[in-house]
Amino acid sequence: MTQKVALVTGSSRGIGKATAIRLAKEGYDIVINYARSKKAAEETAAEITALGRKVLLVKANVGDVEKIKYMFAEIKKEFGKLDVFVNNAASGVLRPIMELEESHWNWTMNINSKALLFCAQEAAKLMDNGGKIVSISSLGAIRYLENYTTVGVSKAAVEALTRYLAVELSPKNIIVNAVSGGAVDTEALKHFPNRNELLGDSEKRTPAGRLVEIEDMVNTVMFLISDQASMIRGQTIIVDGGISLLV
Repeated sequence: MTQKVALVTGSSRGIGKATAIRLAKEGYDIVINYARSKKAAEETAAEITALGRKVLLVKANVGDVEKIKYMFAEIKKEFGKLDVFVNNAASGVLRPIMELEESHWNWTMNINSKALLFCAQEAAKLMDNGGKIVSISSLGAIRYLENYTTVGVSKAAVEALTRYLAVELSPKNIIVNAVSGGAVDTEALKHFPNRNELLGDSEKRTPAGRLVEIEDMVNTVMFLISDQASMIRGQTIIVDGGISLLV
């Protein structure tokens, strides 16, 4: 029971995969969660196994509360505990406001926002000796991005939930924060119709002189789950090379 265990949702690719691998390198056994990308999830699991760590692979759509309960039952059965939960899984419909339908709204809010609440509830039950919860957000939560309404609003909810969870879970010594990234060239960005324009514009306007990379996000997640960050609670740390400072 002294072995540390981490769950990373949506960990078959992108920031989730990189986070899972970094946690494994730091000695954590890993729960990989995926919804559709079984092959990619298995490839991630193989990389982690090669590092000498145990891996539990769980297929579960985190927008469905029953699937969430199933996933955490599997974690309890396999490990009996959880130390770190990285809320990374995300989806969304990218359309102008006047083209959005109820199904688009529900799909995005369920996976991006509802999942944090109900995963955090289940995670807290397995964090008897305290734990860390970190969510991945984006600048669309606090500023306008074209066609990003459903995702932006859902990420704003994630950041608000982060504050509420931080207060109510602190008595259990569970520390809750979020990391908000600028434009990161991940698999998800391929779904943006204006991807190349977005990346080019972001790179030119970022004071740091380059785009945010996946490792920049992972580094911040790792800091937030470290003991050095124990007094940072309910915060959203912006990792954007300074672009949000510009009007």
